[in-house]
Amino acid sequence: MSDPAPERTRLTGIQRLAVALGPALLRMLYWTWRVSEVNDAGWRALRAQGHPFVFALWHGQLLPLTVQHRSQGIKVLISEHRDGELIARITASLGFGSIRGSTTRGATRALLAMCDALTTGSEVAVTPDGPRGPARKFASGAVVAAQRAGAPIVTVGVAASRAWHLPSWDSFMIPKPFARLTFVYGDPTYVNASDSRGAAMQGEAFEASLNEVVAAAQALDQERR
Repeated sequence: MSDPAPERTRLTGIQRLAVALGPALLRMLYWTWRVSEVNDAGWRALRAQGHPFVFALWHGQLLPLTVQHRSQGIKVLISEHRDGELIARITASLGFGSIRGSTTRGATRALLAMCDALTTGSEVAVTPDGPRGPARKFASGAVVAAQRAGAPIVTVGVAASRAWHLPSWDSFMIPKPFARLTFVYGDPTYVNASDSRGAAMQGEAFEASLNEVVAAAQALDQERR
């Protein structure tokens, strides 16, 4: 059975205000950060060659990574509920495309859209534990899409010297003004499977890779204090 069509969503007044002001505020916040990138040569080489790939990041680190990679034409997998609509509108203002759906809602449509984006040359960013968790558990959709499209996955994590963390399921990170941010990227890795079933079994390996780059970012941040 195919996924139902997405329902229309209406934003609250506060959410509309966030859409209107959020992108400009995020850009201003970014210019106060001291940013360093580690092991970024791999994905930059892929981009220079026009080779599509999948960025994989934890949902709780979505904000700094979104601001860091703004205006690069990346397509982001975003859920279809109201919070997703808010994120879609803000990310569009920051120069991202969107693919609507998630591992729990609109999954079939999202998987096909990710495959189509990758096979037509677009880069895709996915939070494999979104939109509702459990936190830091790698759902298999991104791995299956990467396998079908023959695209590598690049895990990415970030640490901030000073940040707020919301009391949410993912401990959502908001780096503070003038924080030092360290972004660490994994090596581009192809899915070692010949079919979708085999690809789905690779989720734990990519989960471990994503946790490793987050831990590396945190370790580097501690060394610099």
